Amino acid sequence: MSVQRVCFQLQVKPARIEEYAGRHAAVWPDMLRALKETGWKNYSLFLREDGLLIGYFETESLEAARQGMAATEVNARWQAEMGEFFEDLDVGPDEGFLRLREVFNLEDQLAALDEIETIHLDSDDPTEK
Repeated sequence: MSVQRVCFQLQVKPARIEEYAGRHAAVWPDMLRALKETGWKNYSLFLREDGLLIGYFETESLEAARQGMAATEVNARWQAEMGEFFEDLDVGPDEGFLRLREVFNLEDQLAALDEIETIHLDSDDPTEK
């Protein structure tokens, strides 16, 4: 199974930005372990000064990663505490984020270019070499 790259957006309430950042400076150890065990890899959050939050992670299956976290007790506690930090959110942050569409990935395009160049080099047609 290939790795899915997931990028998402949420809006942190401006009055809560510093507290939100502080909470993420030392995430609960059991939450960190649960994320790892349920397939959330290379997970980062980026916060703009106006509260725009962009998250990124890699997983084999977004649905399986979400379901795995939903089955943990620590996630229920974390989502309950984090939900109050966001604007216009009627569900938990892990369910209510806006997923962004990936339109470019350097490694994917370089791999495709390498494949095309390899095909051309292996061709018996001297005009393609």
